[in-house]
Amino acid sequence: MATHQSEIQAHTGLIEFNGQIIEKMVSEHEVQAMVQRLADEIYRDYAGKKPLLVGILKGANLFVGDLARELGRGNPEIGRLPMPVEIDFLQVSSYAGDTSTGHVEKKMDISTDIKGRDVLLVEDIVDTGKTLTWIKKQLQERQPASLNVCVLVDKPERREVYFKPEYTGKSIPNKFVVGYGLDFNQEFRNLPFIGIVVGQA
Repeated sequence: MATHQSEIQAHTGLIEFNGQIIEKMVSEHEVQAMVQRLADEIYRDYAGKKPLLVGILKGANLFVGDLARELGRGNPEIGRLPMPVEIDFLQVSSYAGDTSTGHVEKKMDISTDIKGRDVLLVEDIVDTGKTLTWIKKQLQERQPASLNVCVLVDKPERREVYFKPEYTGKSIPNKFVVGYGLDFNQEFRNLPFIGIVVGQA
């Protein structure tokens, strides 16, 4: 088995994980660079404010944590100071396996009163746009001062309703991806990169 794994690792961009062969689409280094760039953009727009980051569980868990740390770290190269943020989470469900059900179900609400707050929704991926459209409508009714969306990856080819995030890490092709919070039936979330399952090991 060890020899088989090393042979797979020798092929650029392919790794064996949990009995599957994963082809890297966005490397760990690129993910980290995306998070830093997004933090720079958010600081530019929210300087002097304390935004509330609302992560959408379960997929955005890793992303919102890394984004919050990056905002707290600052970036001396561009004069970005450490920025205070608050964090909350909500959980919705609209997928079964790799298929969108078309129906959004709220499983856990945020605990923060957002009236008059600057709120930034943080999501791992946007595809059809239906889930984030539904979430934004629900939160807008609570009268935040502002409500924007930050997504790690965007699949514009999958859009079924008009939706444009204010902050996007990377646009990707219409492929089902896993890793860095993205899952298939709750697996593969803890991969440090984003990839495609291309076969069984």
